[in-house]
Amino acid sequence: MRILVIEDDKEAAGYMIKGLGESGHVADHAGDGEDGLAMASEGGYDVLIVDRMLPKLDGLSVVERLRAEGHQEPILFLSALGDVDDRVKGLKAGGDDYLVKPYAFTELLARIEALVRRRNPAEVETSFKVADLEIDLLTRQVKRGEVEIQLQPREFRLLEYLMRHAGQIVTRTMLLENVWDYHFDPQTNVIDVHISRLRTKIDKDFDTALLQTVRGAGYCLREPG
Repeated sequence: MRILVIEDDKEAAGYMIKGLGESGHVADHAGDGEDGLAMASEGGYDVLIVDRMLPKLDGLSVVERLRAEGHQEPILFLSALGDVDDRVKGLKAGGDDYLVKPYAFTELLARIEALVRRRNPAEVETSFKVADLEIDLLTRQVKRGEVEIQLQPREFRLLEYLMRHAGQIVTRTMLLENVWDYHFDPQTNVIDVHISRLRTKIDKDFDTALLQTVRGAGYCLREPG
């Protein structure tokens, strides 16, 4: 998922973005309400996480303006203001959920996933399968046949992207932008290294290889034939 974090506390935002990235999500950051409103207005986010107390434009106003513009993406308020009246104000402003600081990161993830499921129950795919290889985005479980495969967070994101585009050629640029969130070529072999590691885990001990290198073009995850 692509998530926008609108939070003025740089340390808190950094912790959250790091955790979201390690959990397989792409997170952008806005440090004040005006920047957050501008970034959210452009669209393209699956979830917004909004602090209440923001410089330039407070969180309630950000959410009210987004809803007035017709934005329907799920919004989670994350705030130190935890009284009942504060939570009610957040929900009435257009928030879908309200989590009080300090919080457990596992609960934050669970609430994000629940918001997306509730908002788009028929649209959000949470599992993919290619041949006997399966990935579950909610439990973060990967299996090939009856064998469970352990992946590192970046390997999981890489496999998720390949499975979402199964049967299609995925270029290095596509992987850099959507898995690493790079919009430039770092001139390293980071993709080759991760593809090699992923191939070892999902193909090496199995009869059929699913992850193919398409010379001069990129990679393709597909069922043979």
